[in-house]
Amino acid sequence: MEPRFLLMADVAEQLNVSTSQVYHMVRSGELPAIKVGGRGQWRIERIKLEEYIERKYAETAEWVRSNPLVERDEPDFE
Repeated sequence: MEPRFLLMADVAEQLNVSTSQVYHMVRSGELPAIKVGGRGQWRIERIKLEEYIERKYAETAEWVRSNPLVERDEPDFE
């Protein structure tokens, strides 16, 4: 069984970003997390990470719809 909570390093690895980027997402409120233990270490619930990913897919799809790809002439490399 997979653990319910992930370390910031685990999230960083799954998203292929740095741990400092995950920290920024958590501190900005973009990615919900909790602080646990005497040292207040951050933990991200697996389901919250999945919700975050789904939200990003929806935001990206909306951006793509709002910003259609404009065809340009291909450069001639001859």
